[in-house]
Amino acid sequence: MSARAATGKAREVGRGFVSVIVRPQTLWSLLIFLVAAVASAWAQTGSTVPTVETIIARMAQAREENQIRFRSYSVTRVYKLFDKEEQITGPQVIADVIFVPPDLKNFSIRQTNGTGLVEMIVRRMLASEAEIAKNGSSTDLSAVNYEFRFSREENVSGQPCYVLELLPRRKDKNLFRGNIWVDASTYLLRRTEGQPAKTPSWWIRDVRFALSYGDVGGMWLQTALEGTATVRILGAFTIVSRDVKYKISELVASGLSAKAGY
Repeated sequence: MSARAATGKAREVGRGFVSVIVRPQTLWSLLIFLVAAVASAWAQTGSTVPTVETIIARMAQAREENQIRFRSYSVTRVYKLFDKEEQITGPQVIADVIFVPPDLKNFSIRQTNGTGLVEMIVRRMLASEAEIAKNGSSTDLSAVNYEFRFSREENVSGQPCYVLELLPRRKDKNLFRGNIWVDASTYLLRRTEGQPAKTPSWWIRDVRFALSYGDVGGMWLQTALEGTATVRILGAFTIVSRDVKYKISELVASGLSAKAGY
């Protein structure tokens, strides 16, 4: 049998007498189709990631829309201290934080269990939070304050996010160097990790923190914090805060049931 005849002859597959005609033209057509399909899929996947400039612009828009939904609220927050072996050391501070739109934050310490130094640390953290609320433009996640670099795509609590690296444009204790996780659908923050651009105090060094955000009564707020630092008297420690109870007008919401994530 000639080679040409062998090429055109039906080939039997298995024992079921199923015939498939295989010709060079067919193979080339299939190959070209597969290459085109893969290239198209790759192009579509690549095009789904916006530019950094687009992400920043959509973040700003999402932040403005979120601020419109702000209402007065109060939240009870619990701070706990852990040593370097991650064993709770006993110190605990319970604080009440009151927010009145657009930029007023006040706080009071309800209960302290432990050394006065722990309360001092918490007071400084809350004072800094109040200061940032009053001067939002100086700490906004904007091109004025930060250089942004796209890092990768990653899920947070099952939600696709864009991870951006942030480089502060100046040394400021209220700016930070680190990463943010931006929800790919809402463009609100789901997570922030980093360290201050400037050491906040002579007492504290090697500060690192992680913030989580969630929906509270229709407002997207910071709901949890975990920070590590070295204090000159206490040594290395971890401080964790959780918002346990919100009061929004007449609405009471449990912080434990708020969606994980900003």
